[in-house]
Amino acid sequence: MFFVATAMQDGTINLSPKGLDSLRVMDPNRVLWLNLTGSGNETAIHLSHHNRITLMFCAFEGDPMILRLYGKAKVYGPKNANWEEHIGLFPKIAGSRQLVDMEIEKVQTSCGMGVPFMDYKSDRQGLLDWAEQQGDEGLERYWRKKNTTSIDGVKANED
Repeated sequence: MFFVATAMQDGTINLSPKGLDSLRVMDPNRVLWLNLTGSGNETAIHLSHHNRITLMFCAFEGDPMILRLYGKAKVYGPKNANWEEHIGLFPKIAGSRQLVDMEIEKVQTSCGMGVPFMDYKSDRQGLLDWAEQQGDEGLERYWRKKNTTSIDGVKANED
């Protein structure tokens, strides 16, 4: 599990948890993650207008540690050649909508002493089951209805 934060120059800061098998370390300065269908599309919209992103990881077991990756990112949809080049790095997951390719500019660690211990039970299946039930056409309709405008009313790019 990790968290993604983005923001435009003005407006609402977005902070979202991410999970499943959706992150790949490409090299010491680059990570790639698979963005699944969600109730909004804030990350992609923010990055298209103000290209800055932070990923945060917390240790929930073992020694306390927080890791933050700061940088810039590009978003690739299924029609982009970069999608085709990299989608094979991930398992086939219904509802996959974008790849976020992050160039890491800074790394910060901190103690994480206030983060509680938590036991991992399993991944949640609800999003996966829902996306499977929608099928490709249903997902396209959902994206048009829920993922074209940010919470602040900013329109998504058509990439």
